[in-house]
Amino acid sequence: MNDTLSGPDLTKGVAVSAIADGSMLTGHARGESVLLVRRGDEFFAIGAVCTHYGAPLADGLLVGDTVRCPWHHACFSLRTGEALRAPALDPVSCWHVEQRDGTVYVGTKVEAAAPPSLGAKTGIPESVVIVGGGAAGNAAAEMLRRLGYSGRITMLSADSSAPCDRPNLSKGYLSGVAASESMPLRPATFYQEHRIELKLDARVATIDTATRQVQLVDGTRHAYDALLLATGAEPVRLEVPGANLPHVHYLRTFADGRALVATALTSKRAVVIGASFIGLEVAASLRARNIAVDVVAPDTVPMLKILGEEVGTFIRRLHERHGVTFHLGTTATSIDDGHVTLQNGERLPADLVVVGIGVRPAIALAEQAGLVIDRGVAVDEYLETNIPGIFAVGDIARWPDRRTGERIRVEHWVVAERQGQTAARNILGGRERFDAVPFFWTEQYDFSLAYVGHTERWDEAKLDGQLDAATQDCTISYRRGNKTLAVAVVHRDLEGLNAEVAFENAN
Repeated sequence: MNDTLSGPDLTKGVAVSAIADGSMLTGHARGESVLLVRRGDEFFAIGAVCTHYGAPLADGLLVGDTVRCPWHHACFSLRTGEALRAPALDPVSCWHVEQRDGTVYVGTKVEAAAPPSLGAKTGIPESVVIVGGGAAGNAAAEMLRRLGYSGRITMLSADSSAPCDRPNLSKGYLSGVAASESMPLRPATFYQEHRIELKLDARVATIDTATRQVQLVDGTRHAYDALLLATGAEPVRLEVPGANLPHVHYLRTFADGRALVATALTSKRAVVIGASFIGLEVAASLRARNIAVDVVAPDTVPMLKILGEEVGTFIRRLHERHGVTFHLGTTATSIDDGHVTLQNGERLPADLVVVGIGVRPAIALAEQAGLVIDRGVAVDEYLETNIPGIFAVGDIARWPDRRTGERIRVEHWVVAERQGQTAARNILGGRERFDAVPFFWTEQYDFSLAYVGHTERWDEAKLDGQLDAATQDCTISYRRGNKTLAVAVVHRDLEGLNAEVAFENAN
């Protein structure tokens, strides 16, 4: 038996009276960790560990017949183990449960169900073309197959690598904790086995909406009955002398990550231009490699507009305690082989420069195709554009948000994956509103913050708890008027999940 297993052997039974309604118990069955859950008079047994990053589901939240992961808010069915919401893409196992004489027993494992059949359902497209090989496109392709779609799926990715775990590029991969082998979301065989035609280095030149064809830059054409645009975002380029030197890096793709790691292996001093989430995560990861880091940004406080002054000041001091030097209220004016020059003439030594000054939605194809543009690609609540049969998801999509009453566009990994899943259902004839609450997380050193909701403007950031060098345990509520629009939590996973549910249930 696995030495890491904990709790009771659930095959030997647990007294029903020992498990309160709405509670979860971690135990094991036949060498596997199992979560036993009681909802009323029913009991469920599923795998105890989230299939995304391995979080213990017992620390999560029960919502109806589901459990939500405490770390990154994946959601699993208690009845089937199905992964209902990204970022988890794989199900957890599910076991038969039996009650006898006041005792509940976990029995044999339930065999995975075959994908449903769409049968003769009308309106199903014969072919789906997905433009983009990131989070949204990959999630859509997988969901189409999970729903029983048997038609042709073609994923056209401009990247040279298969879909990868992009959030980890600036975290575990750059710091050296995550190996290259762990970065692809799926092995190459997955796409073959699921008949997903993944074409890499496939850059689309034009979309012909009249003939329903996309043309690549090499002249190749692909016909579609339904088209999903998931082209993502592109890094904003720094336009100063020396910005194109070989030791200047951006971080968006797996290829970018490999190139950055290769340079970091021989670097001693780095300058990070931009105090965005990606810039600060890069700074923390480079410090893990014992590289001296200077951060340059025009902000007076890091992340001021998003997180507020109190949290931004904490983050600055966190980095300073780890040896990072900040140069705020300024920008870089030039880069040479060994230095970055600032506006005030100061020259910072650097054999590695990383630029993280924001991204822009990649909407050129959508514009060429005649789609409505509104600081992104305008979609309805079903993620469909103004041209029937063409959907847009991920970093490019601007959709009507019920909670704010505004159209919003969100550059978050989890949002992109969930939009891809919703779009897949709607491509197959569903009428599912995209109404998921936006969620993202950041990790810097031993500091982790999760952010639930969305607001581009807020009047008050109210902090409950402690956030200092000694104690990191708090909730920050971002309010406009008398309405809370977003919540950030530090080491309060359950509060983050409860905030998500509250936002979902709000009028």
